[in-house]
Amino acid sequence: MSAKVGLIAAAVVVGAVFLFLIGAVVWTAGTYNDLVGKEESIDNQWAQVENQYQRKIDLIPNLVATVEGYQEFESGTLQNVTALRTQWMEAGSTEEQVETSNQLDAALRSIILTYEAYPYLGSIEAVSDLIVELEGTENRITVERMRYNDAVKDYNTKIRQFPAFIVANSFGFEKRSYFESGAAPNQPGI
Repeated sequence: MSAKVGLIAAAVVVGAVFLFLIGAVVWTAGTYNDLVGKEESIDNQWAQVENQYQRKIDLIPNLVATVEGYQEFESGTLQNVTALRTQWMEAGSTEEQVETSNQLDAALRSIILTYEAYPYLGSIEAVSDLIVELEGTENRITVERMRYNDAVKDYNTKIRQFPAFIVANSFGFEKRSYFESGAAPNQPGI
């Protein structure tokens, strides 16, 4: 009888270990798939940011062509905007695109300030329409950057939480960077 009890105890232990291993594999697979989904959400959201920047980039030749005949717009500014547009399109990384976008935003702000300083430019419909279009695009970019940062926050939080960080570290999931605009002041202590 004791051999039978020993065999049953061994079977229970083996069964428990087997169930534990299956549970661990299922949990690991589920966590891995969740992390992959969060990474894809980040990549998808960055693509939306790029789409809106591309819209802005596509507006620039029209803006430059429309305003270059007006003396109030310094030709160096227009050349700089055109050069930055080309630089953005040739950027090899997200970081380069962000840096170029920040420079481009500063140059475009200069054009918009000139536009606002000379009221008769506002009466020129083509200039006015392009400025409105740029401002609308800026709003879209802001929304998409916010959504991108939200996706990054969700992902970064997940890879740092216990026990998901075990899977994240085991499979090489790394922290992603937030989109940081050059126009915002730095936060102390970060």
